[in-house]
Amino acid sequence: MKVDKSEFKSFLEDDSKVASYSPVLKALWYDGNGFWEKAHNEVDSLAGVDAARIHAYLHRKEGDEWNAEYWYKIVGTQKPQRSLDEEWSDLLRHYMAK
Repeated sequence: MKVDKSEFKSFLEDDSKVASYSPVLKALWYDGNGFWEKAHNEVDSLAGVDAARIHAYLHRKEGDEWNAEYWYKIVGTQKPQRSLDEEWSDLLRHYMAK
């Protein structure tokens, strides 16, 4: 299933709120705007399942399958069988609802 990120256009285009976002939402914002390294830096040194979940997604996106698998195991889940865009959208929906 193709995911259209235009559904999240206001989230991605509005940089005025980024400073107030949690590190997890900041990471998704950075990644959604093409800044993988900044996204990774937001969660790299954080503990907790939420940061690990984003970390897993980012390493999957990077193509580092071994590292991604490690982080998915930390979270207690398997690597999703859906597209990266679908995973990003699901993560964003989940963390925006928190």
